[in-house]
Amino acid sequence: MAYQAPDAFVLVDPLVPDELWTPLEERVTAHGRPVRVLTTIGFHRRSRDEVVRRFAATTSRAKASLPEGVETVTIRRAGETMVWLPGPRALIPGDRLLGDDGGGVRMCPPGWLRYLDPGLTYTELREALRPLLDLPVEMVLVSHGEPVLRDGRAAIGRALS
Repeated sequence: MAYQAPDAFVLVDPLVPDELWTPLEERVTAHGRPVRVLTTIGFHRRSRDEVVRRFAATTSRAKASLPEGVETVTIRRAGETMVWLPGPRALIPGDRLLGDDGGGVRMCPPGWLRYLDPGLTYTELREALRPLLDLPVEMVLVSHGEPVLRDGRAAIGRALS
């Protein structure tokens, strides 16, 4: 996911196929701001190192160094930090919310929690995601499946019910 913040060109969990490097370079150059790479979950480092190399990008998720108009939402004990863009009201999850291929979102399969230490139950994950309902989410730009482009908060609510 790419976002042109006022002070940075932001890439979240970049996965850049070979044929998209040139168009990406053109967009980065046109924006004319430093490149920032944010990673929601360790498994999503994918093209991160190559983006850092090509664009001299930085990777810190520290709140004090986030680009203007970009916030993070830590999902406690779930090994994930989602990205929240208040301007477009877009939430960018990593692996804890997935597209459900029906226009909404669903929670990840329970098996995706096995590696977490200490173990997080599915019920605990549901509760950890509940604070997302406090955000005025319009879009949920998932890493897996189809994005939700409107009524994202309602989609999250259905996934958590």
